[in-house]
Amino acid sequence: MRAVDIIRAKRDGNSLTREQIGWMIGGASDGSVPDYQLSAWLMAVWLRGMSPEETAWLTDAMVRSGVRVDLSAIKGVKVDKHSTGGVGDKTSLIIAPVVAALGVPVPMMSGRGLGHTGGTLDKLESISGFRTRLTLDEFRAQVADLGCALIGQTDEVAPADRTLYALRDVTATVESLPLICASILSKKIAEGIDALVLDVKTGSGAFMAREEDARALADALVALAERSGLRVAALLTQMDVPLGRTIGNALEVRECIEVLRGAGPADLVALSVELAALMVWLGHGASSLDAARTAVRGALADGSGLATFRAIVQRQGGDVGMIDQPSTLPQAPVRETLVAPSDGYVARYDAGLLGRAAVQLGAGRAKSADVVDPAVGFDLLAVPGDQVPAGAPLIAIHARTTADVDAVRPMLTEALTMADAAPAPRVLILDRLGLARSA
Repeated sequence: MRAVDIIRAKRDGNSLTREQIGWMIGGASDGSVPDYQLSAWLMAVWLRGMSPEETAWLTDAMVRSGVRVDLSAIKGVKVDKHSTGGVGDKTSLIIAPVVAALGVPVPMMSGRGLGHTGGTLDKLESISGFRTRLTLDEFRAQVADLGCALIGQTDEVAPADRTLYALRDVTATVESLPLICASILSKKIAEGIDALVLDVKTGSGAFMAREEDARALADALVALAERSGLRVAALLTQMDVPLGRTIGNALEVRECIEVLRGAGPADLVALSVELAALMVWLGHGASSLDAARTAVRGALADGSGLATFRAIVQRQGGDVGMIDQPSTLPQAPVRETLVAPSDGYVARYDAGLLGRAAVQLGAGRAKSADVVDPAVGFDLLAVPGDQVPAGAPLIAIHARTTADVDAVRPMLTEALTMADAAPAPRVLILDRLGLARSA
């Protein structure tokens, strides 16, 4: 085969064969197809699309480009969760240990933040000593022993995805449903899971800001996951407003510990319970979704989820003293506040703007090589729906310098909307797809 013939076929709108797709992905993995031809092929896919069959073949080829982790020796249905990303989106740190505490194995490979959306690995690494890079043998052993491991993608898992993703990022081909779906699901399938819960977000703080785009992505992910043999449930959730009250890595870890102690913000608790319950139900850890919700709330109330999280942190080299005393997590030296400009109600915080402001402080990355500051970020002292007087503190700014505070203050002011009347209650879960629809 020749790369130019495969590029031409897709450019002209033809469907590719399984063999052609496999050949291109093989070339991406071993370097035999140069970047300029892979880039041309990615643009042809972006312009012409792929059929569901082609997308399934692409996903399978990307899985086969590396190792598919064998977890068959671990009893039970192995379940993971994937979020398309948002601001303050910290549910993985809550639901993974809770689900594991309820007897359902959770082999979770996560990613880092890029742009205004946060990353699970960055949050975990704000815990001193926490190792997110484990060997596959360590990963398997920990899931067998503790029921859960929280790690980054290893070099052996879907290596073709790293090559293609790096090219998509610089060739304006990120926003392609077939390429997005294959990238997400190839990594999840290669983990060795049996079932998957998807949290597809929409709104200003999400990757897909428009609801119709997010819905199309959710439908495509569910269809591809089902075609690939996974049991799958998906939620379409709102990300116009940050989730919970914190944005920033150590701040979000602290908030997750609050939830694992049976407290925490209502919206974060509600979404965490729903996602965890779907995982427990898909993993046959409960007879119904209602029973799974009850079990999850119980694991938050009785401390078993927190105990499992503590065990994970200890096993992966983290300082468990930070879990026992969250005040010892990294803290920024400068703390200032944004206050209410007038009497009224907090109507909205623009999640996208707050996320970009957090990146400006150093809590996230503008580009993949950037170094993250674990201590900086924001505490939302008042949330949409709260009535406040003029001068009331709304946002606590945790920064490295006063100059950093001055740089982000205009962004925070722009992100805030005040109103004379209370806003309509926020609808967090917009729709349910896959097995979540019939649960």
